[in-house]
Amino acid sequence: MKILILGVNGFIGHHLTKRILDETDWVVYGMDLSDDRLGKNLQNPRFHFIEGDIAINREWIEYHVKKCDVVLPLVAIATPKLYVEDPIGVYNLDFEMNLNVIKHCVKYHKRVVFPSTSEVYGACADPEFKEDESYLVVGPIQKERWIPFNWVGPRLDSLNTAKEGSSRVVTQFIAELLMKRPISLVDGGSQKRCFTYVDDGIAALLRILENCNDVCKNQIINIGNPDNECSVRELAHMLKKLFMEHPSHRCDGTYSEIIEVPAKTYYGEGYQDIYTRKPSIEKARTLLGWSPVIGLGDSLRMTLYSFLEENEPLVRSEE
Repeated sequence: MKILILGVNGFIGHHLTKRILDETDWVVYGMDLSDDRLGKNLQNPRFHFIEGDIAINREWIEYHVKKCDVVLPLVAIATPKLYVEDPIGVYNLDFEMNLNVIKHCVKYHKRVVFPSTSEVYGACADPEFKEDESYLVVGPIQKERWIPFNWVGPRLDSLNTAKEGSSRVVTQFIAELLMKRPISLVDGGSQKRCFTYVDDGIAALLRILENCNDVCKNQIINIGNPDNECSVRELAHMLKKLFMEHPSHRCDGTYSEIIEVPAKTYYGEGYQDIYTRKPSIEKARTLLGWSPVIGLGDSLRMTLYSFLEENEPLVRSEE
């Protein structure tokens, strides 16, 4: 099977590529703006990479959509800071550029596996989101809403991304701990999220790509870990505890303070947070025979340790 992954150097893309090359005989064609996360994958004869832009290399994309069996469009802006600062740019890349890819897939009758975030459920109030039953609830049209991306693991974000305030909440908090800056809980941190370790998520994606007996055709499937639910406040305290227990930081003496800030102060006017994001994964269990196995504590510990290993040399070099 030939797989086309656009955004192959991203968090999901590079983890998925490695698992495909390690565990299958599939061929991967990938495009992205850089290749710094791809490592040894670049030397694999079953991996074909081009440094390119989805908005520019359109002929290459169309040719490889036609050539491949399955297409994964993973190109998107997933940094909350830009949702407010450059909404037109976000819309152009996340919707219009990806729409062109989907049009090619329709033209050549190719299968698409289109990963999305839990934002597709909007402000739904269901205790668990069910793919075929839960309603999309939009809410007030003048409000901006973050897209919660809650997969965690190695190489999730860089230190520079976290410094700019445009990383995900887990890496943002870890970066604050590393740099001894306060951890800010917006409106007290009562928002709840379910965190899924990347190895669990990739295992589910592999089964979707394999599509044994065509069970995934025309299906929407939640991939998440409902058992790993915690509030943002609980997350901050768990990460601080893990950081204080880390061999390199047990004796730091001073650690980040956890503070509360109003949403209006932190994000500005017109922001609306999403307070619950708990998926039902019964459909994934039934169709894929998949369930996540990595608990919250291990997920956060492995993510924190990886982030520190990847970024502490940068901090030391700036001191």
